[in-house]
Formats: sequence, structure tokens, C-alpha cells
Amino acid sequence: MELLNKYRYKIPKIWFYEIKGVQDVVTVEEIKTAKKLTSSRSKIFLETRSYLRQSLSTLFDLDPLKIPINAQPGEPPRLPSRMGNISLSHCKDAIIIVWHKNKIGIDIERTDRDFNHIKFAEKYFFHTNKSDHNNYLTKNMILNQWCAVEAAIKWDHGKLSRDIHHWQYFEKPKDLIHKKKNIHLNYSQINFHNWTIALAYEKKTALNPEIICCLKNF
Repeated sequence: MELLNKYRYKIPKIWFYEIKGVQDVVTVEEIKTAKKLTSSRSKIFLETRSYLRQSLSTLFDLDPLKIPINAQPGEPPRLPSRMGNISLSHCKDAIIIVWHKNKIGIDIERTDRDFNHIKFAEKYFFHTNKSDHNNYLTKNMILNQWCAVEAAIKWDHGKLSRDIHHWQYFEKPKDLIHKKKNIHLNYSQINFHNWTIALAYEKKTALNPEIICCLKNF
């Protein structure tokens, strides 16, 4: 039985990790790749790959080092089609990973992120740039929008700089539309302690994700 068939009826799995510098489950090739990166990028590259391998090993009951991940720096991680789809995101203190049999994107942000949300909205979101909108825009609204759009970009395996201005966000209903590519997605948002998490997925997909907390005491 192919692995994807074996897990066909599994709900989306989400793994949450606190960043701790863990780098003990990576391949020789990943170590070689990391040496070509800056110190900060090398550390997060190895830690995210380590957690990817640990997480998927529990799902597929395989040796972590034998998980066939294609995850080059700056590129979305990929699995062979028979093993489903993965997406990951990180902020300054946490890493989030999702697996699903269908295509999916994920993003995480701290809810206390410090930024000028009005200027941020005017710069990145075309449908929030009118001055009369400023009276009701809140930091939480813009943070949720940013998180959902980033999840959509990850779903599309796109680039933030190239695609950010093409995505349109609707709070009700929870829709994300890429104007240029005519992509229509749904999204879910999860408030998780000090973080907000967004999932982007095709409209036909029904999600009831399970979050697996690791290396954090709540």
C-alpha cells in the first residue's frame, strides 16, 4: 500500500516547536548546504530540517534520516507525491510544520509583533490603503491578514516579493484570491497562546487540524 493511501483519511497534522537550536537530525548533505549559508540562516535551516524529519518520522513510522525531503534553502519543502504535502513557517521563537494529503500552506506570527500596522497595510494590501479605513484597522486585523496571505503564498510555492500584491484577503467569507492567477483558496486562523497561525487550502478541502505541541510547556 502506498504511503499516501495508508494515510488517506488522516486529518492535517500540525507540529509546533519552540526554537532551541536543535540540529541533531539532519543529513550529511543538509550539513554541507548549511555551511554555505550565513550563521543565522544556517542555524534555522538545520533546525527546521531536523524538526521536519522528526515530525514526519512519527507520521510515517520511518527513520528520520530516511524521510525523502527535498528542502533547499529559500525553497518550499517537498515530499514525493505518494507521501502528501508539507509546509513550514517560523518566527523569532517558534517553528510550525503542517502535513496533509492535499496541498496546503502555513504561516506563524507572534501576536505581540511590533510594527506600524497602518503603514504596513498601505504598503502591502491594496484594498486597505484608503485613509478612511484607518479608523477601524487594528494591528490584530493586519497581522491576521499578513499571516493568511503568507500561508497562501506558501500554498502556491510562490515568492513574497513577487506575489504579495496579487493576493486579496476577505475576512468574511474566509477567502484568498490571487488576482493574476485566478487562484481561490480558503483559510483558517488559529490563536495559539502567543502566536497566530494561518492555514491556506483549496476550497474543496475540509480541515479540522490537530496541533501537536513539542518542546514547550504551556
